[in-house]
Amino acid sequence: MSNQVSVLFVCLGNICRSPTADGIFRYLVEEAGLSDKIRIDSAGTGEWHVGKAPDERMQAAALARGYDLSGLTARQLQPEDLDAFDYVLVMDKQNQADVEDLVSELEQMDKIRLLLSFNPSAITEVPDPYYGGESGFQQVIDLVESACKRLLVQLRKSHDL
Repeated sequence: MSNQVSVLFVCLGNICRSPTADGIFRYLVEEAGLSDKIRIDSAGTGEWHVGKAPDERMQAAALARGYDLSGLTARQLQPEDLDAFDYVLVMDKQNQADVEDLVSELEQMDKIRLLLSFNPSAITEVPDPYYGGESGFQQVIDLVESACKRLLVQLRKSHDL
């Protein structure tokens, strides 16, 4: 295992929630001076948006909060991702079930967690804002930002970063 910790964020289409987590976590990691220690990526369980930029509404909401998602491109989760990443953080329980369907070795199961498990509250899943209004995108950023801050604290402790 390399001395780099790797984190993969996963949602359904990789155009709203997981790229937001990718962008926010990347920002926090860069701010902490740990870009060389933590590798970050995102993917979707479905293939509908492969090669596309994040949703324009999500990009605008994120940019207004200081997070630039414009460099990200949607890709589909591959079975080999479960070996390539130390943490596979999913946005909701359906994403979790879809990712678990790709598991070929038992130790891969331990890598898969709900992102919001790092931010314990009444809300356990990041809701998909795709078919909703502006407030849904703001809620995603709030939830993801809070969980990503706690994720970084946890990674620093667990991996002595």
